[in-house]
Amino acid sequence: MIIYHNFIHYHSILKNKYYWIKIMRHFTIILITLLVGQFNCKAQSGYKIPENIKKILFLGNSITYAGQYISYIEAYIKIHHPNQQFLIINCRLPSETVSGLSEENHAGGRFPRPDLHERLERVLTQIKPDLVFASYGMNDGIYLSFDDNRFQKYKEGINWLHNEVIKTGAIIIHLTPPVFDERKGKEYANVLDIYSDWLISCRYTKNWEVIDIHWPMRKYLENKREYDSTFMYAKDGVHPNEIGHWVMAKQVLLFLGEIQIAKEDDFMSSISNNKNGAEILKLIEERQAIIKDAWLTSTGHKRPEMKVGLPLSEANLKAEAIEIQIRNLVNEESYQLKLKCTRKDSREVSKLSH
Repeated sequence: MIIYHNFIHYHSILKNKYYWIKIMRHFTIILITLLVGQFNCKAQSGYKIPENIKKILFLGNSITYAGQYISYIEAYIKIHHPNQQFLIINCRLPSETVSGLSEENHAGGRFPRPDLHERLERVLTQIKPDLVFASYGMNDGIYLSFDDNRFQKYKEGINWLHNEVIKTGAIIIHLTPPVFDERKGKEYANVLDIYSDWLISCRYTKNWEVIDIHWPMRKYLENKREYDSTFMYAKDGVHPNEIGHWVMAKQVLLFLGEIQIAKEDDFMSSISNNKNGAEILKLIEERQAIIKDAWLTSTGHKRPEMKVGLPLSEANLKAEAIEIQIRNLVNEESYQLKLKCTRKDSREVSKLSH
């Protein structure tokens, strides 16, 4: 009798196809995560931006349009590597997807999600970037449970984006999607886990450059909640606060070989060697705000309710004036540092002569 009941129990489980699909999906995620953990240190650091790179473009959705992590990256590079003169352009569009999908009644029915396919050619033609950082995925599953067709649309969109950028002669570096807070929905958090793992796998299957921001964000979130259950990146589960943007920026900087920031808990600590750091960051944020809206307006898009940017000629003049202020602040601190070193060397020479 016991054997019969056990047989019925296991037979019912075998009939439950969804149960086994779910088990295999979680097993796959665990396996890939372990593999990522083994190779991540090597794959996530040491990339050197080629010397001929002058113009860097960031593409993505509202998280990147907010731009905090881009400003962190730019400020860090300017302060620690003042001789590297990159023009960093944020041309990301809120709500955008690379999958071309949009949920029903998006934005209360006011407009569907914008699709990168509609504007990418204009963006690449006008801006002519040498290097592109692309971050898509957060919106691409349209906040629903996992679906193979939606996943396929995301993969097709990412492959298309990669090829379109390569055709121009530019380099493209992909970023995995940021984390979605599982407290706002475990199913969609799982969707982004899967999307991220696929993109990470492209490092090995396609030889792509891929920066993983997803799993470091998730690990940081889980670690914080071990002793502070109220900790969160975002009240809506999507748009990260300053801490979240710093975790994202840190992964990009680590990828670029800035291993000394690995233990820094916030951005200001990473630039504490420069007394003008806060002012430099503020000016970079001001300039980025001007430039991103000007480029979005110039290249065009179909998303309503966006700020109209200045004409590019006017925006560039304002940006150049701000850039002069930034360089003066960076050079001032560099000069003071060199002066201190010179005085120290002089004192050492004086001691030796006596």
